Amino acid sequence: MSDRAAENAGTLVSRLARHLNRKLSDVISILLNHKSVGSIGAVAGFAIAFVFAWKVLRPSQRRPRPKRRSNPAANGRSGGDVAGSDSSDLDVIRSPRQVVQGDTMRRKLGGCRKVTCQLIGVILEEKSPEELQTHVTVRESVAKVLFDLTKHCDLYLMETVLDNETEERVLSALESAGIFRPGGVMKEKVLFCSTEIGRTSFVRQLESDLHIDTNLEIISQLSRFIGRQLYISAMEEGQIAPNIFTSTSLEHFFS
Repeated sequence: MSDRAAENAGTLVSRLARHLNRKLSDVISILLNHKSVGSIGAVAGFAIAFVFAWKVLRPSQRRPRPKRRSNPAANGRSGGDVAGSDSSDLDVIRSPRQVVQGDTMRRKLGGCRKVTCQLIGVILEEKSPEELQTHVTVRESVAKVLFDLTKHCDLYLMETVLDNETEERVLSALESAGIFRPGGVMKEKVLFCSTEIGRTSFVRQLESDLHIDTNLEIISQLSRFIGRQLYISAMEEGQIAPNIFTSTSLEHFFS
């Protein structure tokens, strides 16, 4: 209601200003026809009066006031409660535990960028290629370690199998366990061979920086060519050579 009254008043003032402008123009026109000093003074006086009246009577132009944005903190709400907040920014925030785990893994890797790892006895519960012909069981606790490893290195998995059916069985078990989820191990980087010597050849051809295996003979053969090795066994964790470490499990070594 008050806005409408102000608008009407502004219109009235505008009309009055236009009316005075026309009247003043007529008066000035008459005075200019008389070129005496008095007439010129009168014209100047009328001009000054006109300018003063125009400034007083002209309608004021109201500028829109900018709207104030509400402050979520002032309203007692956190930034996550504000509609339209980008949740993707929250995904990059890591917990202190995740930071510590990442630092531990980088330290245990010791700068190794390419890692090769045996499946039997490390990733899988089975202990021999013969067992894989009947069943394949992925260790539940190892999936998270493999996923974290892929963030810090190029990871290859490999195993000795006795037939093509076993290959398919192993790949199916790994996929069901989520090993091939986005950001995890690539399915194309799971390699199979028919002999233990074939696994040794894989490691050398890939020029691995770190190899993980349960066969001490393979570990010993590769010690001349591979910078670091991890021997998974029941023996006490430690270091049996300058470049050979031991651990009871993959997850225990990187914990």
